[in-house]
Amino acid sequence: MNGPAPIRQAATVLLLRDGAAGLEVYLLRRTRGMPFAGGMTAYPGGGVDDRDGDTELAWVGPPPAHWASAFGCDERLARELVCAAVRETFEEAGVLLAGPADGSGVVVPDVSGDDWEAERQALMAHELSLAELLAGRGLALRADLLRPFAHWITPPPERRRYDTKFFAALLPVGQEARDVSGEADEAVWTTPAAALAEHAAGTRPMLPPTIHTLGQLAAFADSAATLAGSPPAPLEPISPTFEQGPGGNYAVLPDGTRIRMVARLGTSRP
Repeated sequence: MNGPAPIRQAATVLLLRDGAAGLEVYLLRRTRGMPFAGGMTAYPGGGVDDRDGDTELAWVGPPPAHWASAFGCDERLARELVCAAVRETFEEAGVLLAGPADGSGVVVPDVSGDDWEAERQALMAHELSLAELLAGRGLALRADLLRPFAHWITPPPERRRYDTKFFAALLPVGQEARDVSGEADEAVWTTPAAALAEHAAGTRPMLPPTIHTLGQLAAFADSAATLAGSPPAPLEPISPTFEQGPGGNYAVLPDGTRIRMVARLGTSRP
């Protein structure tokens, strides 16, 4: 292929809760057979779908203009990214950030029944759009439950490239994250420090964006502090370079930060 690979827009969600040891984050280990990021631990997320920009979708919270300003994009793409974040969280973790459009602040409490599962499967099969699912339930997307967190772009040498916006969100009361996507062979709640320790020990391979954002999460004592402090740094797009050094391969961020990598990035995603 001549020139850099095309870039696909994507959204990823750092799903949070408070546990006995403090702040916990939900992580998925993608199956080794996946063509992208196989064997890597990541957050729920994925590429923007053609129907994520549906303007008929009911919306509660900061409008697309707010997200466009946060992520440095136009309003159409901002709408698509927020919808993709909500859709992917439901598809990959069985958690739906939605509620009545009446301004009551209520979040749908349980989405684990057979009827919900049928709709989640239809969403994954592209037989149902997020807007159609919510409209059929009389619900609105709850953009106010999300916070901008980070922005990473896969560098040009990679075969698969993503412009990924990272969001943070608290697990809604009454809902449970579930390993339902079929794209992961492990799903865990863990503290950022524990996940980073496993990475350092070589038992939890992760890509630079996951490693770095877990380090940012580790600075917060609980979910309330995380949401209040998001984004934890100016949302400048980060596109690392790579170099070999003592002890292995490193991703080098624009500010000079060096992240030791357990595996090469060739079949990976942010």
